[in-house]
Amino acid sequence: MISKIYRLKEKEVKKVLLKGKPFFSYSLVLNQIQNKENFNRFAIIIWWKSVNNNITRNFFRRLFYNSSKNFIENWEKHFFDSVVLLKKQIKLDKKDKKSILNFAWDLDFVLKKAFKKEDEKEIKTFSLKKSI
Repeated sequence: MISKIYRLKEKEVKKVLLKGKPFFSYSLVLNQIQNKENFNRFAIIIWWKSVNNNITRNFFRRLFYNSSKNFIENWEKHFFDSVVLLKKQIKLDKKDKKSILNFAWDLDFVLKKAFKKEDEKEIKTFSLKKSI
């Protein structure tokens, strides 16, 4: 998990969803808007229909926040507020390894797409083996 200052509040999440620039992957949508802080901030929204219970929702939230640690303070000029939405038709299951791998792959793809620097070709993200 990341500390609370790097997470968005409900009012800020709504602002990002209304005004943010979207980045798409197969199962995720990342909305992003520039902020005036000296670090990036994150939030994730997992629909209640996508998971069976709160334990599964919190598992995937922790996976998201662990993967976003590398994107907090690594930028020189611009910092962003980012909200990740899980698409409604996607079902997540903590016990299904394929579901975990698909979520991690899509998350890795959309974060790299949104935070790609012009001079940097590859961004190092989390290792899935450490998170599971």
